[in-house]
Amino acid sequence: MRKALAFDIDQTLNIAKTPIPIEIAELLTKCLNKFEICPISGQKFDQFLIQIVDRLVEYGATEDQLSHLHLFVAQGTQYYIYEPTGNGYDVKNWKQVYNYPLTDEQVAKISKTIEEAAKELGFWEEDKLAPGDEIIENRLSQVTFSALGQKAGTEAKYAWDPDCKKRQQIVKLCKEKSPEFEYEIGGTTSINAITPGMNKQFGMKKLLEYLKLDMKDVLYFGDMTQPGGNDYPVVQMGFDYITVRSHEDTAYALLGIISVI
Repeated sequence: MRKALAFDIDQTLNIAKTPIPIEIAELLTKCLNKFEICPISGQKFDQFLIQIVDRLVEYGATEDQLSHLHLFVAQGTQYYIYEPTGNGYDVKNWKQVYNYPLTDEQVAKISKTIEEAAKELGFWEEDKLAPGDEIIENRLSQVTFSALGQKAGTEAKYAWDPDCKKRQQIVKLCKEKSPEFEYEIGGTTSINAITPGMNKQFGMKKLLEYLKLDMKDVLYFGDMTQPGGNDYPVVQMGFDYITVRSHEDTAYALLGIISVI
């Protein structure tokens, strides 16, 4: 029997950049009784809280259940666990287990490279940003390019680069400009830039290490399992995985899992 279920977030557990649907919250809460649940994504910690944790708490997940939720932030280069106190859920009870941040110099080099590449290709759309939003975001252990910013509407995000061809061009040019970094396509408009090896493969290795599991104990769900996608490093490692197109696919698979445990 599996001991852990690991998930990409956007397009796998939700509609991009929105809280998980109540159906997914219900299914994950049930799964927390039987499995270690491990979301792993390029997103920052605050987004994990907004998109997953707050929704689980709203649904009624207990402190004990949340102690089986493991947040592998920024592709698993940061890891958070919940420590129950018996006094009810408190966001302050999330503990950072580790963090592997980029240096200031690396952040500056990556940011400059991505901005130059996007501008040269005509894909720098600063005029479309919502007030206070930004295209390039420092997520400590990675730098993320979000073509329309974090606050853009879902419809606009899905329409911007549905076949990933714009981002493939940006990635190609970034590799030419700064080959010492890796660039992965994720979500709907994003590119995650990291130092070599600090991708989901790193995060999944840490998952096995900290949860004391073997690869066969884990089942992974993701929507970008194709070469070049940010779930592909998990596939390359040899984990069993399920490729989904949406959170509806994930819900269907989880219903099947719950029905036989």
